[in-house]
Amino acid sequence: MPAVSKGDGMRGLAVFISDIRNCKSKEAEIKRINKELANIRSKFKGDKALDGYSKKKYVCKLLFIFLLGHDIDFGHMEAVNLLSSNKYTEKQIGYLFISVLVNSNSELIRLINNAIKNDLASRNPTFMCLALHCIANVGSREMGEAFAADIPRILVAGDSMDSVKQSAALCLLRLYKASPDLVPMGEWTARVVHLLNDQHMGVVTAAVSLITCLCKKNPDDFKTCISLAVSRLSRIVSSASTDLQDYTYYFVPAPWLSVKLLRLLQCYPPPEDAAVKGRLVECLETVLNKAQEPPKSKKVQHSNAKNAILFETISLIIHYDSEPNLLVRACNQLGQFLQHRETNLRYLALESMCTLASSEFSHEAVKTHIDTVINALKTERDVSVRQRAADLLYAMCDRSNAKQIVSEMLRYLETADYAIREEIVLKVAILAEKYAVDYSWYVDTILNLIRIAGDYVSEEVWYRVLQIVTNRDDVQGYAAKTVFEALQAPACHENMVKVGGYILGEFGNLIAGDPRSSPPVQFSLLHSKFHLCSVATRALLLSTYIKFINLFPETKATIQGVLRAGSQLRNADVELQQRAVEYLTLSSVASTDVLATVLEEMPPFPERESSILAKLKRKKGPGAASALDDGRRDPSSNDINGGVEPTPSTVSTPSPSADLLGLRAAPPPAAPPASAGAGNLLVDVFDGPAAQPSLGPTPEEAFLRFVCKNNGVLFENQLLQIGVKSEFRQNLGRMYLFYGNKTSVQFQNFSPTVVHPGDLQTHILSLAVQTKRVAAQVDGGAQVQQVLNIECLRDFLTPPLLSVRFRYGGAPQALTLKLPVTINKFFQPTEMAAQDFFQRWKQLSLPQQEAQKIFKANHPMDAEVTKAKLLGFGSALLDNVDPNPENFVGAGIIQTKALQVGCLLRLEPNAQAQMYRLTLRTSKESVSRHLCELLAQQF
Repeated sequence: MPAVSKGDGMRGLAVFISDIRNCKSKEAEIKRINKELANIRSKFKGDKALDGYSKKKYVCKLLFIFLLGHDIDFGHMEAVNLLSSNKYTEKQIGYLFISVLVNSNSELIRLINNAIKNDLASRNPTFMCLALHCIANVGSREMGEAFAADIPRILVAGDSMDSVKQSAALCLLRLYKASPDLVPMGEWTARVVHLLNDQHMGVVTAAVSLITCLCKKNPDDFKTCISLAVSRLSRIVSSASTDLQDYTYYFVPAPWLSVKLLRLLQCYPPPEDAAVKGRLVECLETVLNKAQEPPKSKKVQHSNAKNAILFETISLIIHYDSEPNLLVRACNQLGQFLQHRETNLRYLALESMCTLASSEFSHEAVKTHIDTVINALKTERDVSVRQRAADLLYAMCDRSNAKQIVSEMLRYLETADYAIREEIVLKVAILAEKYAVDYSWYVDTILNLIRIAGDYVSEEVWYRVLQIVTNRDDVQGYAAKTVFEALQAPACHENMVKVGGYILGEFGNLIAGDPRSSPPVQFSLLHSKFHLCSVATRALLLSTYIKFINLFPETKATIQGVLRAGSQLRNADVELQQRAVEYLTLSSVASTDVLATVLEEMPPFPERESSILAKLKRKKGPGAASALDDGRRDPSSNDINGGVEPTPSTVSTPSPSADLLGLRAAPPPAAPPASAGAGNLLVDVFDGPAAQPSLGPTPEEAFLRFVCKNNGVLFENQLLQIGVKSEFRQNLGRMYLFYGNKTSVQFQNFSPTVVHPGDLQTHILSLAVQTKRVAAQVDGGAQVQQVLNIECLRDFLTPPLLSVRFRYGGAPQALTLKLPVTINKFFQPTEMAAQDFFQRWKQLSLPQQEAQKIFKANHPMDAEVTKAKLLGFGSALLDNVDPNPENFVGAGIIQTKALQVGCLLRLEPNAQAQMYRLTLRTSKESVSRHLCELLAQQF
């Protein structure tokens, strides 16, 4: 920009500012401002036309008054007039006033837009930059609609000055962030990407910022930027500090551009071209090598720039997760920072190592630093660094070090900051359950948790230990003995009383043979805590007492006396009063057999996933999911009561307490599923990694995958993920749809509805779907659930459609998907002997009852995979029926409300010809053809 000449100094403005600063009171300041406002108003309304210098001076005074917090209701027109001046200083003040004071609803916006258009068309680089800065500073939708089409043209024009290109790129970036739908990049894409080859480093830096933002929405359109970014990065990394003197910062060549290029590369998977990939690996190795070199300056700016590039390089290595050598080197480099004197470096090293611990290539290298991390947990003064150390211990834990890590985290819990105690408790509970070598150690660990930090032990934690103890006969006696001893402490947390009440009520008989824990002693110990507990705990203890009457008849009189007490029968709390009355009556009138039946031992809980992990993820936030469960499975580990993976035919019913938040972090758009960085906004809800918009299946392919499975991701793009969990029984089904907002921006007017294509009346008679409404707003990174109840009234061919509409960033979004409800979902598997099968096969011999298809295999012909798909399709597989053991035979019944349709199938694979012959026979022609078509598409 041109320098301001000495004559442009505004003496009147300087005097006014000096007067304001010299005011002794607020009243004096207001008086001086009102005087000046009156003077400026009179000058603007005067008959004498003001010159450009006077207008500029008075507009500057108004701007200063506004910045002091006073309202300005005039002077806007004079500021707009300054835009037509040919002097830089006058035009600059006009644009500054407009950027600060004029809103998008102003009546002057048309005049302002005309002035901006004139400056953009002037080809004067100084004026063009001022206009572009104003557009970016205002950034309104009106500005975007007026200039979004012109700015890309200026950006790629061959005669545009470098400074104009920089401003145009950053202005376009600002408009795109404000209104993505207004920036049409189709015809400009290739030329914008080519800016990465520009000779001016400032243009390249601005272009990288723009491309990084654009490629997140349309990764395929900007895929050509990978090779150009690698080429530019290679030139920077291999250059000496003297080669790029104008862009060298404390002996580090172009650090900001290097960081931006590394972040751009994290938007894509590793390069497919071997030469490009080799060059990139060479760049990454060079950065790691330079990190080992002695510093060229002792200034903090040098180390900050150098470390910024290093940490971004490590983030890219973690993102690719495909180069074992680089991952181990990155881990070793981070290990050197763990004891660095700079707190920020220690924090960043711990945070990056948390992600490295999730890689199978670097997990062992991370574990070598366990002693250093434990020491950081004990000695760090900064609570945020201690928290990251706890996160890293959690991430590096496996069977080999679980006891050591859990022990250290328990020890740290005694002195931990109150803000993170609940999180530490959840992590200890998860690790103790996941890596328990024996159940007694798990019980001891959870009871220690309650003893050390009982206030922070949530219901999920102690519910879980009760489930596990109930389900494991070998630990029940030990748990009863241990909890009995824990209750003898003078100060006992209420959560310990809850656990003790439940376990002794169920399994107290296992330790009743010891005089020190005889039935009267157990009851006396529990009842001594009764008056100190909350209503909920007292209610639990009353249930324990009635259980004691069944387990230990000798305590009946004592317990009935407690139940008869006026404090119980006339208790102000209706729950306690009702329990006391009912339990007293039950113990008095019921026979011993009836009492034993009513109060029998609790049955084992159904196997299911732990909800503790879901609670921890909710507490940490969606972006931290990779640190909570990294997708790395210890082959020797089996989770207690919930770690058993269900067989393909097992269907579990989701519940509000189930772990619905998933087990893996969703990668950013177009990223491989191997890593998860800090930009991740959403966690996956299902078994596998999230599908990516550039690599994942089309909606039709995703729908077909659900023919033989009930759970998975139905749709995913850069904004939204839709997952499905469903179960079907006879002619009824229940489906849970999970809508995940992958962005940081709230979805508005979110409305998912189920619609019926074709003949509405006919379709309603075929399939009835009841839906529950969901919230109209979905916060960034959040997930909402919708429940669908489905009833099959008669056979159908066309699935219902799911229509999802919402607003993102002010722009309407809409998509329509096939809901994965197909006729085979209502299959009831039927077992048959060979004789019965062939008899039924002959009965269904009419031509219209049979559908047959011969087709080429689209997937590798694996017998186990084929068997799993047929079971997932819903039919029962019948062994020893077909004379050819390589053939598959199945049977089942389609259950609808109106009728039942029997179905027999035979699949004959020919591995040599890579062909299949599929034959289906049912009692209804349309069902035969439809099932045959559906099943054939699976192979």
